[in-house]
Amino acid sequence: MNYDVIVVGGGHAGIEACLAAAKMGAKTLLITILAEQIGATSCNPAIGGLAKGHLVKEIDALGGAMGETTDNCGIQFRILNESKGPAVRGSRAQIDMDKYRIYMRNLLLNTPNLDISQEIATQILTKNNQIIGIKTHLDNTYNTNRLIITTGTFLNGIIHVGFNKLEAGRVGELSSKELSISLKSLGLDMGRLKTGTCPRIDAKSIDFSVLELQDGDEKPHPFSFKTKNFNPTQLPCYIAYTNLNTHEIIRSNFDRAPLFTGQIEGVGPRYCPSIEDKINRFSERERHHVFVEPQTKDASEYYVNGLSTSLPYDVQVEFIKSIKGFENARIVRHGYAIEYDYVNPTELKHSLETKKVKGLFLAGQINGTTGYEEAGAQGLMAGINAVQSLREKEPLVFRRDEAYIGVLIDDLVTKGTKEPYRMFTSRAEFRLLLREDNATLRLSKYGREIGLLSQEDYEKVLNFKNEIQRGMDFLTNTVVTPSKPTLELLASLDEEPISQNASLQKIVGRKSFTVEKLKKLNELFLSFSEDVLEQILIECKYFFYIQIQKSEVEKMKGLMSVKIPPNLDFSKISGISKEIIEKLNKFNPPTLFAASEISGVTPAAIDILHINIKHFKEQVGENLKD
Repeated sequence: MNYDVIVVGGGHAGIEACLAAAKMGAKTLLITILAEQIGATSCNPAIGGLAKGHLVKEIDALGGAMGETTDNCGIQFRILNESKGPAVRGSRAQIDMDKYRIYMRNLLLNTPNLDISQEIATQILTKNNQIIGIKTHLDNTYNTNRLIITTGTFLNGIIHVGFNKLEAGRVGELSSKELSISLKSLGLDMGRLKTGTCPRIDAKSIDFSVLELQDGDEKPHPFSFKTKNFNPTQLPCYIAYTNLNTHEIIRSNFDRAPLFTGQIEGVGPRYCPSIEDKINRFSERERHHVFVEPQTKDASEYYVNGLSTSLPYDVQVEFIKSIKGFENARIVRHGYAIEYDYVNPTELKHSLETKKVKGLFLAGQINGTTGYEEAGAQGLMAGINAVQSLREKEPLVFRRDEAYIGVLIDDLVTKGTKEPYRMFTSRAEFRLLLREDNATLRLSKYGREIGLLSQEDYEKVLNFKNEIQRGMDFLTNTVVTPSKPTLELLASLDEEPISQNASLQKIVGRKSFTVEKLKKLNELFLSFSEDVLEQILIECKYFFYIQIQKSEVEKMKGLMSVKIPPNLDFSKISGISKEIIEKLNKFNPPTLFAASEISGVTPAAIDILHINIKHFKEQVGENLKD
C-alpha cells in the first residue's frame, strides 16, 4: 500500500507526528507493536513540570494533542515555582494513565486520513539515499517517501533487574532489534543510553496517615487554551522520605546493582538518577524525597517517584519496607532499568530529517531525549515537516527566541548529546520572552498557517492578544502627574505616592501591584478576563527586561540572517583550527548563528567565518542576505 507519511511507534512522539501529518491532509499510517499501548506512560503518571510544561503549552498552541488530553485525563494540577517569576514557572498534572492511553488511542482511531496497523517494523527501504518504504515482521511492505521513526526505548531494548536481563522495549513488550540494524546499515551514528522506572505499590498496603499531604492547586489551570469549563476532580499526592536504614540496605547491595557491576553500558539521565546512583553520589545526605503519586482516578496503585531502580526484586522489597508508611508495602510492579539504541542527533537537520537519507525523520528518545513532553514536541515538528517537505515547502523551524521547541531541537542537532537530554528553563537564553503563559500568543499563528488550528480557535487567540495590547497601550500612553486625585487613587490602592510624572505602566509594574488593583485603576480593566489581566500585569512588571531581551534577539537575528553557502569549503579558510573545521564539516550549519551554537566554535572563528562568507559572496556573486 502507498502512504504519504508513515510513522513507526505509538508513543508520545508518534502520536503527535501521525496526528499532525493526517490533519495536514497527508494519507498517514501508524505502525505500532501493540495498539492498546498507544499513548502509554511508561514511567511516571504525569505530564508537564519545570520547562516541560512550556513544551506542552507550545504543542497545544501549534495544534497538538498532549495539552487537551491531559486536561481531560488529569487527576491533579499544580503550578510549580509559582512563587517565583513567570519565566520559570511550570504547569504539571498527575494523569489517570489508563484513561490517557485510551483517550489517545481513540483520538487516533477517529482521525481522518490516519490508519493504524499493529506490526513490528523491521527494515527501512531506500533507493539512492531516499526513503521508499518500510517492511514489517509480517512481510508487509508499505510504500512511502516520508518515514518518521519514533521508537522510544524499543530499539534493541534490554531490561535490567539485578543480574537478570530481558530483551524488551517495555515490560511485557518485544524489543525492536531488526529496525536498529536497519538504521545502522544506513550509516547513521548510533549509541546506547539508559533510563529507568520506579516500583508501583498497592494502595491498600500504604499507611497514608504518616505521609505528608500534597494537594493540587485550589484554582487549577488547564494546559490547553481550547479547554472550556475546566473543573477537574483532584486527588492528593503524598511525600515520604528515605532514611539511613534505606540507604544502608541499598549501599550493601551495590555489588548486585547493574549500574555498578558493568552490566549496564548506556549512559543514564544525570538529572533523574536512580536511587542507588543518588545514594552513591550524595552519600552525605540522610534522606531523599519520595513523591507518592496515584496512577489512576481509582488510586488503587501508587507510583513512588524518586525510587527509580534496577536493583534485584528482593532488595527493592526490603528498601521499600524501610520507608516510613511503607512497612507493609506490597509491590505490584517492580522497578527496572532499560538500555536502548539511539541516533546521535547531530545526524539531523533542524527539520528533524536525517542528513544522509532524504525523507527519513526521527523524533523522541531515538534522538537522545528523555521525557514525554520532549518526545511530543519533536514528534509534532517531525510530522509537520514531513508534510512540508512533501509539498516542497520550507520546513517549520523555530529560533531559540521563538520557542522552547526551538531551543530543544537546536541543542540536539548542533551540540548532540551523550546522555538523555532533558529540557530545563536554564537552557533557554530568552526566558522572559518564552514564558509558559504566552505560548499561544507566540505560536498559534504557525498552527493556523499549517492547518492544525481551526479559524475559530485562532480567532480566540487574536481576541486575547488584542485585549492585552489594548490594555498595554492604555497603560504605556497614559502619563499621570503627582496631582491630588492621582495621590488619592494611589493611597486607595495602598500604593506609594509618586513625586514626578509617571506612566501607568511604571506604576502597574511595581512589585506590590496586583490584578485586583488593576481592576480598580480604571474601568477599562473591568471588561477583561483574569487571564488577560494576568498577562498585562506580567508585561508591565518585566517591561524593561523584556525590551532588553528583544534587543538581544535583534542582534541574534543579524547572525541568523547570514546564510552559509552550501558550497563554501571550510578547509580553505585560514585562521580556524582543524578541530573547528572538522565540526563545521560535520554539522554543516545553514547560518552563522547555527555555527556559533556548535560546541567548541569560538567567537573568533565566527568572525573569521563571517569575513570569508563576505569574500565568497563577492567572488561568486551570490545574493546572500547579510
